[in-house]
Parts: sequence; structure tokens; C-alpha cells
Amino acid sequence: MSLDPAAAAELGTVRIVGTGLLGTSIGLGLRSMGVRVLLHDPSPTALALARDVGAGEPDPGGVPVQLVVVGAPPDVTAEVVAAELQAHPEAVVTDVASVKGGITASIKDVVGAERYTGGHPMAGRERSGPTAARADLFLGRPWVVCGTERRYTEPVRMLAISLGASPVFMPAAEHDEAVALISHVPQLAASLVASRLVKAADPAVGLAGQGLRDVTRIADSDPMLWAQILSANAPQVAEVLKDVQQDLIGLIAALDALGTDDAVGARAAVAQVIHNGREGRERIPGKHGQPPTRYAVVTALLPDRPGQLARLFEDIGAAGINVEEFSLEHSPGARVGLGSVSVLPAVREELETALRAKGWNVA
Repeated sequence: MSLDPAAAAELGTVRIVGTGLLGTSIGLGLRSMGVRVLLHDPSPTALALARDVGAGEPDPGGVPVQLVVVGAPPDVTAEVVAAELQAHPEAVVTDVASVKGGITASIKDVVGAERYTGGHPMAGRERSGPTAARADLFLGRPWVVCGTERRYTEPVRMLAISLGASPVFMPAAEHDEAVALISHVPQLAASLVASRLVKAADPAVGLAGQGLRDVTRIADSDPMLWAQILSANAPQVAEVLKDVQQDLIGLIAALDALGTDDAVGARAAVAQVIHNGREGRERIPGKHGQPPTRYAVVTALLPDRPGQLARLFEDIGAAGINVEEFSLEHSPGARVGLGSVSVLPAVREELETALRAKGWNVA
């Protein structure tokens, strides 16, 4: 996927309200293709930063716009959408909030509400704000479009296409149920696991490896933002958590039984949990949205000094092998990293041989 200047040319002038990570990233992408982007943010500092990184120009007022993108905080998105519908009676108004049903319900009596098409680009970063923005943030990512009337959904679809995203049409209620499962509950799960570390003994935390880092990666999130998101989607999130709670109750009972003489079936119950998790993970789409592929992992030891990672990738490229995924883990107590390269199984031995020939210590 790539940016699509032809699609961007159909958008006309775009107004972006809210210059955080998503709003500024949208502006950067559109400006790189020549679209005129007008920026507005109640924070003069955020607005100036978005302008300075090249996301657009501060809206001088009075300029007709064809599309308004609201990137305001979740707890005020509906209010801002309503205001933009009234201020720009000829424009389609969309947003990038991660919960859609509440916004639709809140603006249903607003004049021009039919011109609102909910949007949700399924992209983000752990960092926030305009300085974290990237023009390529949405490449290859789904962009949910919630609407039915083509003349109002088409500009939002073209916005997604222009930024290299894949439009996915979905009713607001279905969307909110989906993000509760695939986004909101994982955030809570990561936060709950990470919170166990607050009072853990230092020696225990010192043993942490890549598994814990993977599970808790998204726990480093903005508490205020997530309180707003979860409040907006609370019933849907609660339903998923209730199902998880039942699974936990069964797992705890099995683990308790393993410490007694009455352990019949307990091991099978524990194994079933792991099996179900593996089966569920295999349903997550793979690279470029294709069916998931099992990769072979080649691990090389990287000395902890400048240039080693670049050298590793240069040697992989010289071997003519494509990297599907990559992770870097630092070895506790040693100035060495473990660079794990995921490749197609058919080229694993070829890569191992090529790296060893270049002097790499391949695990």
C-alpha cells in the first residue's frame, strides 16, 4: 500500500480539528500530496507544532471546505462534530474516535447530522501528540467507515484510500463490539499484568524477558485518554471482560486442583486454555491482511554498539532474503542483543549460512 495522490486530489480543501497524533498524521499525508489542509486546535502550542512539522496551515476562517476531520479527545468528539456540522453546512464531517455509537446517538437531532460519517483508522503509536505524527501512519491499516449514504461516505472512503489505508464499512454498533474485543480489552489486560509489577520484588522484575515486554508493551498508555475511551464503550468492554472472567474462574479452579490429590482433568483444563489461545491467535490476519503465515525465526547475537543492527540488515539484504518480522531483545547483564529475524521457512537455512559466513554468531 502507498499514498494515493489521485484519490487525494478528489478531496478538495480539508479542515482538521484536533492536531494530535492522528490529526497531524492525516495532515502530513495529505500535504505531501498537495492537498490544502486547514488546521484548528484549541491549544495554540499543539496548533503551532502541527504547522511547523508541515501538517497544514492554521485555518484563517471563511475558507470553504469539502471535508472536516475531527481529531478531538473522545469525551468531546460528539460536541465538536455537532459544531463543525453547523459551521460548515456544505461539508462532510468525519472523525477518528475509537468509539462510534455514542457520537451517532448524541448528534442525531443536530441539523445536518446526515452529513456525519463516522471513521476510525485502526492505527496508532505508543507516543502521542503532533511531534509523533507520521505521514505513513495509516499505510496498509484498516479504516472503518460507519455510514450508509454514498454521497457522505465516499469522501471518507477516499480519505482512507489517499492515505494508503483499506476502507472497511461497518455499522457503528458492530464496530464498537469489535474494538472492545480487539483493542480495548487487550489494553486492560496489558495494564492489569503490568500493574502486578508495581510491588514486585526487584530481583523478580530483573528476570523479565521478551515475553513480559510483549505482553505489557501497550500498558505504557495515556490514562486520561483511555479513561475516556473505555467510558464511551463501557457496556461492550464489560461484556467481553465477563467472558474472560468466566475463563479465569475455570483456570484458577484447575490450578488450585493441581495442588491437591483431586487433580483429575485439571491439566487438561490448563492445556485447553493454552490451546484456545493459540487457535485464536492464528485467526489474526498476517502481513498485508493476508492469512497468517508461520515464519521461521533466525536469531543472531548483536554486540551492543553503534552500527550493528544496520550491518545485520545489510547482510540479510545482500543475501536476497526478505525480513517478514523483527524483534530485538537485550540480554540481561550482558552487552549483547538478540536480534530475531522472522523469514519464510524455506529460506531459514540459507539465511543462517549467509549470516555465519559474514561472521555472525547465529543462535
